[in-house]
Amino acid sequence: MAMPTAEVSYDPYDYAIHEDPYPTYARMREETPAYHNAERGFWALSRHADVMDGFRDNVRYSNEYGVSIDPAAWGPHAHRSASFLAMDPPRHDRMRALVSRAFTPRRVALLEDDVRTLTRKHLGPALDQPTFDMVGDLAGKLPMDVVSELIGVPEADRDQLRGWADLLLHREPGIDDIPPAGAAAALSLASYYADLVADRRKHPHEDLTSALLDAELDGDRLSDDDVIGFLSLMVVAGNETTTKLLANAWYWAWRFPEQRAIPFGDPARIPAWVEETLRFDTSSQLLARRAVVDVSLHGTTIPAGGQVLLLAGSANRDPRVFDDPDEFRIGRDTQGLASFGMGRHHCLGASLARLEARVCLEELVGAVADYEIDEAGAKRVHSVNVRGFATLPTRAVRR
Repeated sequence: MAMPTAEVSYDPYDYAIHEDPYPTYARMREETPAYHNAERGFWALSRHADVMDGFRDNVRYSNEYGVSIDPAAWGPHAHRSASFLAMDPPRHDRMRALVSRAFTPRRVALLEDDVRTLTRKHLGPALDQPTFDMVGDLAGKLPMDVVSELIGVPEADRDQLRGWADLLLHREPGIDDIPPAGAAAALSLASYYADLVADRRKHPHEDLTSALLDAELDGDRLSDDDVIGFLSLMVVAGNETTTKLLANAWYWAWRFPEQRAIPFGDPARIPAWVEETLRFDTSSQLLARRAVVDVSLHGTTIPAGGQVLLLAGSANRDPRVFDDPDEFRIGRDTQGLASFGMGRHHCLGASLARLEARVCLEELVGAVADYEIDEAGAKRVHSVNVRGFATLPTRAVRR
């Protein structure tokens, strides 16, 4: 006689979920697509259609309490650290319009030469070692350097800022909120950016911080607090997620050698490698929303005020949209990607993340003929919403 199947259990703080959430997502999509975790008090949407509707719907779902489920980050003051990610219209639209003026596609496109130079600066010393850490020696350094160049952080300060960002995201087992070290790191980041903003008020530079302070729309300008909040967001959203994207691309191409041969044989296919990585194992797994009204889905009612998780990582594996979704297949149609959100809150840094990933992987493919990853030595990060590697030891064969 078959044993009864245990009920689905999903907890984004669970280390087992950090190691591999996808079997749990598959069960959630089929058995409980509007999943309720009564202990933690959240509802989770796992199907592609529901997740994308959640991103687009500004009437039933609000951003005002932020996008993180950590209790210390969730609430009416979330905008202090999450900037316009934790705002609804019209406040969100004003802030995003002003920030966008200093973050145009043209400004991003002009960064390509800088991104390539920074990649080569880190890649050369990494490949000179018998074994290098894809995260510590390259993927963890490049996005921080790019963000720092963009906003005007001196080279000498970048490792410190990356350390603070790591502390902000890391969760020990049993810790269900931002730990004291993470809270202290958040204050250190805000203090650092306050000093940077004060300096740029007096001595403008050709950088994003000065451009933000100078941005104007119909006589409206950003306050110092607005700029500090956005810079704090950049160090996490513009740094950690791209670090994880790069290492995830490297790892999954290694795990699927026949797929690795595609971009290694034809570098023009590298953008397709990036897109399939974003679909197959996105670094940003979930974003939270607050239900504004009662929302009825799949026989479940999410009450007004309820915390709703939009599981982008699950949406990207939904077989209703992607055929054979658990196959890593470079070149598939990835138009339905949930990785960068949708609607008003579509990720402002999507084009920059794609640029960094493409350029970095181009340089790697140009320098490396083949590589092996020490899977036993690889370690994952333990974060509620960011998925990826803390270390990824690699032995490369140079061209």
